[in-house]
Amino acid sequence: MFIARVAVGSEVVFAAVDGIGDTDPDLPTDARLKVIDVHPFGDITLTGQEISGSQARLLAPVLPSKIIAVGRNYAAHAAEMGGDVPAEPMIFLKPNTSVIGPGAQIRLPAMSQQVEHEAELAIVIGRMCREVPEERVDEVILGYTCANDVTARDLQKADGQWGRAKGFDTFCPLGPWIATDVDVADLAITCYVGDALRQESRTSMLVHSVPSLVSWISRVMTLLPGDVILTGTPAGVGPLVDGDDVEVGIEGIGILRNEVTA
Repeated sequence: MFIARVAVGSEVVFAAVDGIGDTDPDLPTDARLKVIDVHPFGDITLTGQEISGSQARLLAPVLPSKIIAVGRNYAAHAAEMGGDVPAEPMIFLKPNTSVIGPGAQIRLPAMSQQVEHEAELAIVIGRMCREVPEERVDEVILGYTCANDVTARDLQKADGQWGRAKGFDTFCPLGPWIATDVDVADLAITCYVGDALRQESRTSMLVHSVPSLVSWISRVMTLLPGDVILTGTPAGVGPLVDGDDVEVGIEGIGILRNEVTA
C-alpha cells in the first residue's frame, strides 16, 4: 500500500493510493485515492470517499513530532567526510519545522555558502513505542519514504555540532508518499541534481540496519506515531545552488523532487 497526505481544496487528508509506481514523482491524474478516516496510525479505516490524482496536491507524507537522523551510516560516506564508522549509531535531531513536501522549494540560507544534498531512506513510525526488540521492529513501523537531509556543510564544520547546519526551514524534504509493504533490506537509492547522478548505492550497505536502528533509538527515547528516522546517506554528497532540481529516488518507494532557490 502507498499512503499519501494530500490537499484537496482547503482540506488535508491521508489516502491510500492506487495507480502509482516507484518512478512517479507526483500523483498521476488518473490515480485513485481512497480517503483514510482521520489518520493512518493504528488500524486504518477508509471513509468510502474516493478522489482522483487530478483533484489532489501532494504534501509531506507526515508531520513528525521529531526527526531522528543517523550520521555516517554508510562506510563510503564516512570515508568521504574524513571520519570513521561509529560502533554505535550516531544520532542527531532535526526540527519538524524543516519538513517540506514534494515539489516544495529548498531555500538556501544567507548565512551558508555550502549547502549539500543527502539522499536517505526514511522510516515512518506507526505507533508509540519504547525499548523495541529487533525482532519486533516491524510491528512499530508504518512504512518508508524518501528524504533529503539537506545540510549547510560549512556551518556543520564551523559549529562542531549539527543543530544549525541541519535545522534550517526546508532542510528536510520528505515524500512523495509512504510505502507500507516494501522490503527495505536491499533497495537502490539515488540522487540526481539536474541530469547528473550524484549518489548511487543500496540500502544493503547500511552499517546499522533498519531493525537495529529502530531498536537502538527506542532505547534512547520514546518514539511517537509519525516520527521519522533518517537512516543515513551514501557517498556522493555535493553542492546545491540556486535553480537546481534535486531528486531522491528509492526503489519500491518513489521519487522525491524539489527545486532549490536562494
